[in-house]
Amino acid sequence: MTDARTHILDTGRRLVAQRGYTAVGLGQLLAEAQVPKGSFYHYFASKEGYGCALLDRYVRTYECDLAATLDNDALTGRDKVLAYFADWQARQGGSDAESKCLIVKLAAEISDLSPGMRTILQDGVTAIIGKLSRALDAAGRDGSMRALDDPDAMATSLYQLWLGASLMAHLSHDGTPLGDAMARTRALLPQS
Repeated sequence: MTDARTHILDTGRRLVAQRGYTAVGLGQLLAEAQVPKGSFYHYFASKEGYGCALLDRYVRTYECDLAATLDNDALTGRDKVLAYFADWQARQGGSDAESKCLIVKLAAEISDLSPGMRTILQDGVTAIIGKLSRALDAAGRDGSMRALDDPDAMATSLYQLWLGASLMAHLSHDGTPLGDAMARTRALLPQS
């Protein structure tokens, strides 16, 4: 079995994905994880410290997961970007709360709650947009799409488009906004 800290983080990831950060109380987390309060405070100074650890772990894991799409050398640059967003569409459009993005789930909820948690999310988003920008630049250089004048601006716009589409899909319980985002993404990334 994994160590207690990892077990608490895994349990919290599942609960937070289902209910949100503020809706998950410490008592509920400990009962679900079947660990005593002392174990929690051995690893985390506070619930906010726990939230920071949870988000830090999520962001690091997500960055590793990007290797399947944005770092996949078997794909052209354009196909890497489209594969990233196809994966986003599948995750956010599915019914499994745990597979959905915690950045999408928690950004609005914790942005005013915890500066530490907000910083972790912002740094994660900045890293993702940077990786998208580099993929878009590479796509222009490998000829799989027209070269962009400003890959950074396009990466930011695409991320914002998908973030908004994810929120709209969550509100409507309908995948149409994600499908629309994919159609718009394809249009914005014309093949050469």
